[in-house]
Amino acid sequence: MCHNIIDGRYHTECGHFYAMATRQQDCLRDNCVFSARHTHPRCRAATCIRLMALPVRNPIRVSPTKCSDCRNIFGRLQGSTQQR
Repeated sequence: MCHNIIDGRYHTECGHFYAMATRQQDCLRDNCVFSARHTHPRCRAATCIRLMALPVRNPIRVSPTKCSDCRNIFGRLQGSTQQR
């Protein structure tokens, strides 16, 4: 089955992934409606694949720090405990 490949930045400290670009990987099957080799132009055949596989995350940048969302949340939590 065809699937999307999501290139992005992976933050190792918090485990979050932020997408930067997406591209489609063609499965080259003639019964997949997303493939360039699909044989039916306006497909209604029950035998054809109509769903893509789950997307694959491809970390093209690896950051050893927390993401900005986690840093902001952590900063707010620390600030609220210091005010008390």
